[in-house]
Amino acid sequence: MSASPSPFASAAIPESFVRVESKLDGITVYAPAPRADQADNARNFKCPNCGATTAFDPRAGSVTCSNCGSVYALNTRQVGRNANELEFTLDTLNSTPRGWGSTRRDLVCEKCGATTSVAPTELATTCPFCGSNHVAARTAVPDAFRPRYLIPFKIERAQCVTLAREWLERGWMYPRDLVRAAYGAQFTGIYLSFWTFRARVSGRWRAEVGTERSEQYFDMGSKTFKRRQVIDWRWREGDVVVPFENQLATATTRIAPRLLRRLEPYDLEELVTYDPGYLAGWRAQSYEIGLEQAWDAARIEMREKTRGAAFAQIESPHVRNFSLNALFDDEAWRLLLLPVFIAAYQFQDKTYQLVINGQTGKVAGDKPVAWLKVWAFVAALVVPGLALAGIGLLLARSGSGWLFVVGGLIFIVGAAIAVVLVQRAMQAGEA
Repeated sequence: MSASPSPFASAAIPESFVRVESKLDGITVYAPAPRADQADNARNFKCPNCGATTAFDPRAGSVTCSNCGSVYALNTRQVGRNANELEFTLDTLNSTPRGWGSTRRDLVCEKCGATTSVAPTELATTCPFCGSNHVAARTAVPDAFRPRYLIPFKIERAQCVTLAREWLERGWMYPRDLVRAAYGAQFTGIYLSFWTFRARVSGRWRAEVGTERSEQYFDMGSKTFKRRQVIDWRWREGDVVVPFENQLATATTRIAPRLLRRLEPYDLEELVTYDPGYLAGWRAQSYEIGLEQAWDAARIEMREKTRGAAFAQIESPHVRNFSLNALFDDEAWRLLLLPVFIAAYQFQDKTYQLVINGQTGKVAGDKPVAWLKVWAFVAALVVPGLALAGIGLLLARSGSGWLFVVGGLIFIVGAAIAVVLVQRAMQAGEA
């Protein structure tokens, strides 16, 4: 299987690029130099009426002052799924604005290493990802790409406790006091960075495809004619074109991708142009997974989906020696901010994460399984069959052998249900 080369091709280093630290020996890395004017023009969000700190209010959809009640509209527009995308060129990467566009500072967690951007007036010193209070503050450096679009928070922080309680109470295989343990969890609203990609993948596939047919043959053992199924193989090839729009890719390493996937879908029709005012009073995290790394992962996923589309063209379950030559074109990217509430709670000396979609209220997270309940239920499924089969075996000489057969059937059915139950319990721990 082959593919087109990455759009990140080698080229002359522009004058505006500077050398940055490389994590690989012998490899020199350059990146666009932060522009001084971006930090100088950063906005501060103080109320013009009373001088108090303002914050974005999901109810009002604007920046508001909690002291005097003033409301300030943001100069943005809703663009939805038609938000402009950027090409993979050095000129584009060099001209993309950097930093948040407002005065902020970074909190670096000494336990998990996460870096979170906060307002300069925020006094909270708890890491939203692991709950640790061992964090260090530093001035934010405007060296990362500035997001072009975001989805504002629609869910208020006060709703999170109810949403989390309802989610924690679902299912019977969890500890009874789990909800009580999560009461102390503090939900933090944070804008997480995501990449979206667009591409058109053209695939040329080739494979041996088998067709079943029935044939008659003479069985020498029984001296009779019988029928059997045989497969005729022949080479086939075809073309497939799969367009991809808004292929979402996470840019954080602090939340398991499986949890973030469970928060989807986001309604990208509510994308608005970025304005630093949306971050007023809220935390944000810049991307930890860079553009090139995220694009490589997205291409793998696109290639697999193209492979699936090729298999859909083959009207046979018998395929061997399959190959696909996938070519990518019309490639583009965007950097978005999406709203998420995060909480870390303790249960039996272990830390668990809860995340809530800040647009829809959808909940995902980790929950410990009460395995004593599960094994008790498993025993209730398999023990009756075993007991009945054992009794039938003991009474077989008295003509009660049918009990052994019935008990065996009950055991088999109970064991099958028990296996499914255990598998679901293992998945429930990652609900």
